[in-house]
Amino acid sequence: MHMDSTPHPFSTLMPELVLDALDSLGLRSDGRLLALNSYENRVYQAGIEDAAPLVVKFYRPHRWSTEAILEEHAFTQELAEREIPVVAPLVLDGRTLHRHGAFEFAVFPRRGGRAPELQDADTLAWLGRFIGRIHAVGRTAAYVHRGALDQRSFGSEPRDYLWQHDFIPADLREAWRSVVDLALERVEHCFARAGSVSTLRLHGDCHAGNVLWTDAGPHFVDFDDSRMGPAIQDLWMLLSGERADMTRQLADVLDGYQDFAEFDARELHLIEALRTLRLIHYSAWIARRWDDPAFPAAFPWFNTQRYWQDRILELREQIALMDEAPLAWFG
Repeated sequence: MHMDSTPHPFSTLMPELVLDALDSLGLRSDGRLLALNSYENRVYQAGIEDAAPLVVKFYRPHRWSTEAILEEHAFTQELAEREIPVVAPLVLDGRTLHRHGAFEFAVFPRRGGRAPELQDADTLAWLGRFIGRIHAVGRTAAYVHRGALDQRSFGSEPRDYLWQHDFIPADLREAWRSVVDLALERVEHCFARAGSVSTLRLHGDCHAGNVLWTDAGPHFVDFDDSRMGPAIQDLWMLLSGERADMTRQLADVLDGYQDFAEFDARELHLIEALRTLRLIHYSAWIARRWDDPAFPAAFPWFNTQRYWQDRILELREQIALMDEAPLAWFG
């Protein structure tokens, strides 16, 4: 496996630099700095003198272009202006994206909350209503710089990266390649069955960890993976359990969703296909970040023999699921 011996860019992101970046915007920190749970970027809660704490996010260099980050910011601001509960970046000195040294960064208000109760029908309908509102806005324009969640970007490209960089153990390479190729064939069949479904600006990573719940309801955070894709991408990650459980949960979510946006039932053919693409992409995401010291520390089980054996079994299960009929919905 290829390893880069050069220091990782985030190795220079010391607390002094974080405080200096805030100071460059006229934000005087009281010195309290708390690193928050983020691997792709670096995110800190910073105490501010005589004001509420803020969250500052330093973007991973070279992941998104400046234009792509600004597209995400514009989308979240558009949602916030329509009183949809998202956490959008603050406008400081007339802009949302700033640069300090080698890093682009943004500042956000701090928002608390707890994980939503995804087994509760009312909670699922509530989430569905807000996702429907997000999607209604998401359909009004298209991303130009952020790309799409599709079979190439989440399937064949990550497969090829893992293969070419020798992450898979030698004795499992052929078995893994065989099963991932077969899985991608089934993904293609699922997309063919769904037909020409429309795409829109998505949250992109709408799992329970990116929804904070308070007594006033949900608010959505971390649009860092926002891109173009089918609507079902922002819905399927809210489903879990056995098939009967997911069928019920889907009905609850769509009950709220359709108050604000239409849902194309053909997209149900994509649920297991999108789950399969996410699994393949996830392995490649860790592999691409392996030179970042945070990743070996956070994912010590990655790249072990057991890890790749489990991925082979997981993809075999997905192949079987993609051959089944999609979840039923009678909307």
